[in-house]
Amino acid sequence: MATTAVVGLAKSAVVKFSDVVGERSKQISGAVHEPKRQRKILLVIVCIAMLLDNMLYMVIVPIIPDYLETIRTYKLVYLPLTLNETLLNATRKTVLERSPNPNEDIQIGVLFASKAILQLLSNPLTGTFIDRVGYDIPLLIGLTIIFFSTVTFAFGESYAMLFIARSMQGLGSAFADTSGIAMIADNYTEESERSKALGIALAFISFGSLVAPPFGGILYQFAGKRVPFLVLSLISLLDGIMLLIVISPFSNRTRQNMQQGTPIYKLMIDPYIAVVAGALTTCNIPLAFLEPTISNWMKETMNASEWQMGLTWLPAFFPHILGVYITVKLAAKYPNLQWFYGALGLVIIGASSCTVPACRNFEELIIPLCFLCFGIALVDTALLPTLAFLVDIRYVSVYGSVYAIADISYSLAYALGPIVAGQIVHNSGFVQLNLGMGLVNILYAPALLFLRNVWLMKPSLSERNLLLEEGPKGLYDTIKMEERKAAKKSHGSSPGSHSMSAVLVDSDQEDSSE
Repeated sequence: MATTAVVGLAKSAVVKFSDVVGERSKQISGAVHEPKRQRKILLVIVCIAMLLDNMLYMVIVPIIPDYLETIRTYKLVYLPLTLNETLLNATRKTVLERSPNPNEDIQIGVLFASKAILQLLSNPLTGTFIDRVGYDIPLLIGLTIIFFSTVTFAFGESYAMLFIARSMQGLGSAFADTSGIAMIADNYTEESERSKALGIALAFISFGSLVAPPFGGILYQFAGKRVPFLVLSLISLLDGIMLLIVISPFSNRTRQNMQQGTPIYKLMIDPYIAVVAGALTTCNIPLAFLEPTISNWMKETMNASEWQMGLTWLPAFFPHILGVYITVKLAAKYPNLQWFYGALGLVIIGASSCTVPACRNFEELIIPLCFLCFGIALVDTALLPTLAFLVDIRYVSVYGSVYAIADISYSLAYALGPIVAGQIVHNSGFVQLNLGMGLVNILYAPALLFLRNVWLMKPSLSERNLLLEEGPKGLYDTIKMEERKAAKKSHGSSPGSHSMSAVLVDSDQEDSSE
């Protein structure tokens, strides 16, 4: 009887515990899928993906040159014997000598650039894919590819394996970067909120780029090559799991009723989008070209130590954050001056780039580099939301292709940097490189005058708003209107879906709040 009572008590305890856990799980699930909270969680997930991607780009800077040196092949060399050693019948001395590799600098440059090159080539396809299937699945695909490629990089022991892994990272970034930024633009439809959210993502991008070299260098020195890449692969795995928990990308999807985005080739020939894309490429050229060349110049010019070369860009993180903060605040008050903030940023970048060669010590060099990153923050924070606004007022509010164009702009600069910059320095000199980059930025600034009337355009001209305001004109529009009516009754749609009904619900809620 006592045993039966104990078993009964145990069963009741298990049932109660199961009920408590089930109820708590429902509460957590409800909290996670609450629209406002879900939007914030998705922003965190995207920011982690941006941080991860930019850390992967820069983490190999202190690792690869030294690691390639350690895996270089050796040959056996016989040293000549002295006369005394010959008389004593001594055995011939042998030493291991590293085989010369005259193409090592080229190999390092190609390895650095391979990620950006594949990212550049993949973006037109990934942008179209994102427009067709939504933002969540491509983000998950990108994080998955990044995970496997980073693990491959950790365990790769030959140049060929490192090259394959680095190129795979570029493919994963083409999915993750584009879908992540597009997801932010889609979730934050109000312009001031969108600028703020994109500014936060840019802060993570900056932090990833600047913290990665010391992160990789310290872990490589004390724990070996594998550890920094295994840490980053773990981050990508956890980020992917968070994404699966929050949005359930493979459930309750109505893809046949989703909006069809504007083809990427049409966006590419849009003059406003082309001007913005050109500005994004131009402003990132100094950073992309200085990263592979400034260390050698510091060593030759100011006899810089290893720690100074490793921490060259770290102080610039703080003015970059300041630039993001100032631009977001100004954009909220004066949104029609976004073009001016971008143009001002280009001028600051140009002046800073021209000033770099005049520096003669580490302390002086920090100043123009800080202004350089401050200018880049102005340009990026002002113009990335402008791309979404242009799509809203001129096309359908689907953002995959337009942010694929933005990613192409970044990738173009970073693909050319490791390959072209060193050649320019070798043929013309470091001073000429900086003066050229500065001149290009200053000369491009007036082109942003072309955008001065963009924010005066009426949003009602967009295809999205025509669907909202006018009656249905065909089967497709009728489906949209039926979804709108159903959404009004249910007060929402599935969290993972980015269909037209979700956009309409947001519009209705905003209208009712006004």
